[in-house]
Amino acid sequence: MNVRQEAWSIIVKVLKNNMFSDKLLTQSAKKLKENDLNSELLYFLVRGVIKKHLQLDYIISQYTDKEKYKNTDIKIKSLLYLAFYQLLYCKSIPEHAAVNETVEIARKNFNEQIAGFVNAVLREYLRNPEYKYPEEEAERISIEHSFPLEIVQKLLLYWDIEYVEYLCMYFNEPPKLYMRVNSLATSKDKLINYFQKKGVKLMESNASKNVMISEDANIVLNDVAFDEGYFTIQDISAVLTIELLDPQEDDSILDLFAGRGGKTSYIAELMQNTGEIIAVDKIPHKIKEMKQTLARVLATNVLLEVNDAFKFGPVAPIYDKVIIDVPCSGWGVFQKKPELRWQERQDIPELIKLQEKALYTASSFVKPGGILLYSTCTINPEENEVQINKFLRENPEYELIPAETVIPKEYTENGFLKTVPHKHNMDGAFAAKMRKRDDGRN
Repeated sequence: MNVRQEAWSIIVKVLKNNMFSDKLLTQSAKKLKENDLNSELLYFLVRGVIKKHLQLDYIISQYTDKEKYKNTDIKIKSLLYLAFYQLLYCKSIPEHAAVNETVEIARKNFNEQIAGFVNAVLREYLRNPEYKYPEEEAERISIEHSFPLEIVQKLLLYWDIEYVEYLCMYFNEPPKLYMRVNSLATSKDKLINYFQKKGVKLMESNASKNVMISEDANIVLNDVAFDEGYFTIQDISAVLTIELLDPQEDDSILDLFAGRGGKTSYIAELMQNTGEIIAVDKIPHKIKEMKQTLARVLATNVLLEVNDAFKFGPVAPIYDKVIIDVPCSGWGVFQKKPELRWQERQDIPELIKLQEKALYTASSFVKPGGILLYSTCTINPEENEVQINKFLRENPEYELIPAETVIPKEYTENGFLKTVPHKHNMDGAFAAKMRKRDDGRN
């Protein structure tokens, strides 16, 4: 079994068929483990190539006939991406190994002619490793940091060149591993001691007392402690969102867009399995995954329902807290979801309409004095501050609870939870906590 062959196979499926790499990587990593091979290189190559393939494509085109290269099969291009990524970003891999292994994969999967072409392009680069990027700033950022020009141009509508460039650079860095400690199964100190005995150092997060950071992802993710539910992998921005919600014991909480249950499980943990959480999602396999997650973390106070959030009922203002983690553009998670930047661009005006509808739907379930929490994983102001300010203007019975009164001020802005990827070293996220007045005002 060959790690580079496995990496190439996944890259082709992602780029050709618009598939997400997570499950493909998990399946391949399992096979590698069965063959006593390390999966770290697999993850590094796959995620790196998926993120950087626009830049790689631009560079490669300078070492071959540009017109012919445009029509080259994506399978062959992907081989070149894999080799160039190693030459540019994997200094620990000798050049001859990167070249020879790639040529051998071409020979095995195609023929001598293709192998010769791949070899010729790689040798030409090694003879003259100098290339230039476009001079126009937006186009340069797009190519150098490998983002569709359309996304770069949209980001530049809100921020200046320097800000956008730092943002894109951050999204291309390997993500940190954040571990959320499960208080239903263990404690932070016990988890630190457990991994310390295994030679793994866990660092505490300044953002949340329940989050640890590890640089030994391969060891941590394969440890039995995960299966036993001692911790969950979750970005700090998501943890802060739930800490802003501030679930209390015996609360009645409705989670209308529950997804796979990452946030739901943390709500259950903070409530210490008291009260009741109703988790709703319309996609059956997500509910199935959530059920598995809840069982792993020992959560017993969650009722699951496969249903469209807009059809859930009966509609009545009976919940202490309602959370809607709404569908969004995902501009905050480009680091962890490298494929997202290459997916067909979503219709943001339509997304905004759906988010607005979700807000009004969710608000009808909040009891007087109760809480409505709106969250996204995007940094797009139109989906965040603009959306909430409009809702508050049109619904005076709701008032904003300043986020800095609940979570560390560093992660807030203008009363909202607002995380900035390259500033806070976490996903970009937004949340607004609103209280429904119980003083009779309308």
